[in-house]
Amino acid sequence: MDESITAEIRDKARELLESKQVDCVIGYEASARDGARPVFIYDPAEVDRLVWNEHCVHNLVTYLHDKKKPQKRGEEPQRVAVVAKPCDSRAVNVLLAEQQMARERVFVIGVACEGMEDAGGKRQDRCARCVDRVPVVYDVLIGEPPEAAPAGDDFADVAEVEALPPNERLAFWLRQFDRCIRCYACRQVCPGCYCTTCMFERDDGLWIDAGIELGQKHMFHLGRALHLAGRCVECNECERVCPMDLPLSLLNRMLTREVEALFGHRAGREEELSPLLFELEEGGSPM
Repeated sequence: MDESITAEIRDKARELLESKQVDCVIGYEASARDGARPVFIYDPAEVDRLVWNEHCVHNLVTYLHDKKKPQKRGEEPQRVAVVAKPCDSRAVNVLLAEQQMARERVFVIGVACEGMEDAGGKRQDRCARCVDRVPVVYDVLIGEPPEAAPAGDDFADVAEVEALPPNERLAFWLRQFDRCIRCYACRQVCPGCYCTTCMFERDDGLWIDAGIELGQKHMFHLGRALHLAGRCVECNECERVCPMDLPLSLLNRMLTREVEALFGHRAGREEELSPLLFELEEGGSPM
């Protein structure tokens, strides 16, 4: 555990809660199984539960969706502080651009990051590709930004799959999708998946339903990837939580590369909408 960063996070959380600037602090606490797990702190007396270490892998921004609505009728939504790594902070920008939360109701405790490790102590693949060491949006920055080693080709693994002949590439993806059990863990953990009713979970759809045949699973993953095109912040949470170890980040980054090549857009770098989205004014013409 990084004692100095942990102490700073605890001090800031205590200050925010005692001054009533926020009602809740979403951070990490120690876990015997995973090293760290999400925790929700409402009482200043409990801030010592907060920790920071190389196992703080979860993207906590997804929990902000649960805080958007008031707990009781007539009340305002809770004001929340969230601990955010650089990749997590990009999700904040996406949600702000999509008007999913009010900036004044979220206090971002940004943490300079050297990268996270998986349960086996290996540096996570997303961190090996990442050159961001400071969150893109924050209200307070904790920790000294470390130097970022030059990253290799972000999309070397994508290129490897795309180099396969079309029939082999299709066979590769169908093998992956066939292992899916449609548990929806990838959707639940993703900060960019917040629809009230998911079109892929219906059991009465004409073209799309909740079936577990290969074609239906194929449609689910392709549809979800397209939904996230230009919006995925590459936090890799979908792949981390998948019980079947599907290479979901590989699929998402295929579209990330295309959107960046076509539009010069990388989700969450700035507070702006994906260029694949458009808005219509009341008359129906583009704004």
